[in-house]
Amino acid sequence: MNHTGKIGKAARAVLGIAVLLSSGVVLADDNLVRFEGGIGVNPVSSVVGIAATGDANRNVVRGVLPGGQPWVISRLSVDVKENGRIRAKGEGLLLGGGNNIGRNGGASVFATLFCDNLPGIEHSSTLAGVPLEPNGDFRINDVLSPLPPSVCTNAVLLIRTSNGGRWFAAGIPKD
Repeated sequence: MNHTGKIGKAARAVLGIAVLLSSGVVLADDNLVRFEGGIGVNPVSSVVGIAATGDANRNVVRGVLPGGQPWVISRLSVDVKENGRIRAKGEGLLLGGGNNIGRNGGASVFATLFCDNLPGIEHSSTLAGVPLEPNGDFRINDVLSPLPPSVCTNAVLLIRTSNGGRWFAAGIPKD
């Protein structure tokens, strides 16, 4: 191949990139919020009084009750777009206590986003959820309902069970 052919290919590549840039496809960053990493639920946030006889305070987050047993999660990555599209990938969401420790409890999960600027409103993926794999892995690819606001302050993301809506894991916000 001569130099003219190489230059022609390079020119076409540059032209293609210019078209994509001008259309905004490559530069568009429509992320509303991101979460990298997860925290499994501990159903008890504190104990009042002597541990053996005291009352336990449930680990309620944004009005959502915790799962009845501890849960652990190895990895969680979630992107929520301005148009409400949510993509979540979780790994190792498993029971961290009880007789079924290390198992998925036969659970299906969904995601809920909370924003301080719209208090009390839950923006959730399909409530039927997606089933956990035997090793606790899952993927959510959905649209939140209702759609989240264009700005979401102090975002909190919970991974919840489709059986009762209790939370099993929370996302760690990424700036």
